[in-house]
Amino acid sequence: THLIPLLKEILLINPNIKIMAVPWSAPVWMKDNNSTIGGSVQSKYYGVYAQYFIKYIQAMKQQGITIDAIMPQNEPLNPYNNPSLVMTSDQQTTFIKNHLGPALQTAGINVKIIIYDHNCDKPDYPIAVLSDAAANPYIDGSAFHLYGGDISALSTVHNAFPNKNVYFTEQWTSSDGSFSGDLKWHLKNVVIGSMRNWSKNALEWNLANNASYGPHTPGGCSQCKGALTISGPESFTRNVGYYIIAHASKFVPMGSTRIASNLSGNLNNVAFKTPAGKIVLIVENDGGVTELFNIKYNGKWVTTSLESGAAGTYIW
Repeated sequence: THLIPLLKEILLINPNIKIMAVPWSAPVWMKDNNSTIGGSVQSKYYGVYAQYFIKYIQAMKQQGITIDAIMPQNEPLNPYNNPSLVMTSDQQTTFIKNHLGPALQTAGINVKIIIYDHNCDKPDYPIAVLSDAAANPYIDGSAFHLYGGDISALSTVHNAFPNKNVYFTEQWTSSDGSFSGDLKWHLKNVVIGSMRNWSKNALEWNLANNASYGPHTPGGCSQCKGALTISGPESFTRNVGYYIIAHASKFVPMGSTRIASNLSGNLNNVAFKTPAGKIVLIVENDGGVTELFNIKYNGKWVTTSLESGAAGTYIW
């Protein structure tokens, strides 16, 4: 009722937006606990569940919405959200290689399958799925959140399977978080950290909500702060999530390539070459004082500075 018209509006603004579809739970009648919270898909329903994905992708296509990628499950090791579902690495492997992968192939649907989509503390999960010789060919890559572990886990998985992509797909900012603290931490880890560890993207959670941090499911996140707070038909506020992403998204378009840049002291950074040939450098000062530094490129340099906790995007 609400989602499809909103997606159509977004696609009118930018037809190049890529859409990834991720379920939070299978229908309760497929699950072993008959609940929207926790439980797992009964293996006898794997084939039926794969067809749910097929029919969803086809129905969205009929609405003019192309799904670029799907994931079998959001946070497959988290049974506490409403809705949620547990899907172990063995279950995900079996579902992909025997059901979801072949079903997409049979239907002639060219959609990426991205696995895992959970925290950086369990890189063994995506490695286990990718290590299965029958599942591996169906998989485009692995996705990560950072509510646990270290962002370097993306490199761990990349190094194990360098021909597979890695993605960063969720990190939330809290209603009681500080602007300065969140800006600093998220730029360091979500934007700069993910890119320095082979990620193809960086996604924040979530786009927009009302002043009460809704709408959300009963038992869903009541503190997740949108990039925008919508307070009326013509009234909105830009929050920290907006600025975290804008430091990159306004200047690093799709098709940009990460290039080398050295880390120096407290200055976390990442550099890109854009399709138009511009160089973009994002720097975050993680230290406690203002830092003076040089940016050198092809024998030329400029001296600049950033205050403690500040971030800058430089283009030439």
